Amino acid sequence: MAKNILYSQFTILTILFLLPIFFSNSFADTPSKICKSTPYPSFCNTILPNTNSTSNVYDYGRFSVRKSLSAAKKFLSLIEKYLRKSKNNLTITAIRALEDCKFLAQCNIDNLITSSQIINQTSQTLPISKADDIQTLLSAILTNTQTCIDGLQATASAWSVRNGILMPLANDTRLYSVSLALFTKGWVPKGKKRPSFDNPIGKRSLKPRNGRLNLKMSDKNRAIYRSVNGRRLLQDDEGGDMVLVSDIVIVSQDGNGNFSAINDALAVAPNNTDGSNGYFVIYITAGVYEEYVSIAKNKRYLMMIGDGINQTVITGNHSVVDGWTTFNSGTFAVVAPNFVAVNITFRNTAGPSKHQAVAVRNGADLSTFYSCSFEAYQDTLYVHSLRQFYKECDIYGTVDFIFGNAAAVFQDCNLYPRLPMSNQFNAITAQGRTDPNQNTGISIQNCKIKAADDLANSNVTIRTYLGRPWKEYSRTVYMQSFLDGLVHPSGWSIWSGDFALNTSYYAEFNNSGPGSNTSARVTWPGFRVISATDAGNFTVSAFLLGDDWIPETGVPYRTGLFSS
Repeated sequence: MAKNILYSQFTILTILFLLPIFFSNSFADTPSKICKSTPYPSFCNTILPNTNSTSNVYDYGRFSVRKSLSAAKKFLSLIEKYLRKSKNNLTITAIRALEDCKFLAQCNIDNLITSSQIINQTSQTLPISKADDIQTLLSAILTNTQTCIDGLQATASAWSVRNGILMPLANDTRLYSVSLALFTKGWVPKGKKRPSFDNPIGKRSLKPRNGRLNLKMSDKNRAIYRSVNGRRLLQDDEGGDMVLVSDIVIVSQDGNGNFSAINDALAVAPNNTDGSNGYFVIYITAGVYEEYVSIAKNKRYLMMIGDGINQTVITGNHSVVDGWTTFNSGTFAVVAPNFVAVNITFRNTAGPSKHQAVAVRNGADLSTFYSCSFEAYQDTLYVHSLRQFYKECDIYGTVDFIFGNAAAVFQDCNLYPRLPMSNQFNAITAQGRTDPNQNTGISIQNCKIKAADDLANSNVTIRTYLGRPWKEYSRTVYMQSFLDGLVHPSGWSIWSGDFALNTSYYAEFNNSGPGSNTSARVTWPGFRVISATDAGNFTVSAFLLGDDWIPETGVPYRTGLFSS
């Protein structure tokens, strides 16, 4: 009997010892097998180590991310070398394109370091929010790389530089794509969080507050805030969701504030705060501020509040025609995470003849614009990368006037196509998704699409489209929105020939208005009329996981679909 017990115990211990090995082997994959799940199987096979052992998707994923980090550092060194050695032989536009690449390469290194730290800790699927964080960072790496490529290709005088840069960039793009694919396969949960369709409005159904937030601040900061011309444009301590404020400074052109220029106020904002003490608020009183504002990544948890649309105006006129790249033509640019802007007009006055001229470039993760206006013509609002939310905003433009490759949701916004140059047409969106594993796209919910005054009062007929496929996997959804009669019956326009017509994702759901009839829409494989279930994937809750971060901004929003 004792012998049998000892034998049984030995057997159990042996099984327990062998279980990890069994499961490791059962999930082991060869590079050729694992690479089939990536967009570049052949390239993937050339970079993954063929160890013939127990390697699995997690081992290969970590290897690919490490190799991606090495490639990003090597590329940064290459750009710095060209800037040192070739600067005297290049035009200012070419130099600016290289400087954009340098900045974007540095962003990629930061993103890869953060991603590597997370995936090195576990060999199992991550919680949804953490998986979305890393998938967002890896998606942005591809976006940053493509932005560098686009900038160099648009710079004719940089042909000698392009030949030495575009080839390594092509390989880097494939490598980053493999890293994203392996991360998605190994660490991302198979199903994403969706809003409850028993309550389509969602758990955070708030009435619009016309640019008002409830601010929680010290007595000193409250006194400062209320002292500015007696204004109380924002509520404070009057119930509802409270927004914690750590400090506040006033920008005023009449000398009654702490500063007369926005950039001077920005310079005193704290660096690398974690938000536990609240937002650093820069209150910008009414006036036209002719400044180019760029908010660096270390200015986290910054909130800018103006006196209202067309009251507080930040304006500039940089454009591609005048020698700027599209990326650095913006009047206002932000990459600082957790940025919030309220009651401000952002403007680029270059005009339609200057082509690409950005009012705002947003590459800030978890950023929010509430009750703001964006005014330009071509390429008005550059939703460049990462996760963004726009609430009750006005956006004016002509060609591709909302463009980029962020995960961006526009809710209760007004989109105003303007009068373009002769022989031009209007395209509201040009979404730039380049990879099927990127969690990016443009979602337009409960918005209104109507002609701006100059277009409405003109005697010419301008074709206006909901969007066109800037990149191969372009993704844009219009849902529960009002589309006026200026929208062309076909709805969507080509970019060039049949490019991306099969691979793009263009969808419409439950829109209204004379331009919403889908019977004459394009017949591309990439276009579809979707159900409520599919539309739910593009709501604030599902697409942005907004319930995790928007409440702390105090901005009202609907988490799911609107009630019919």
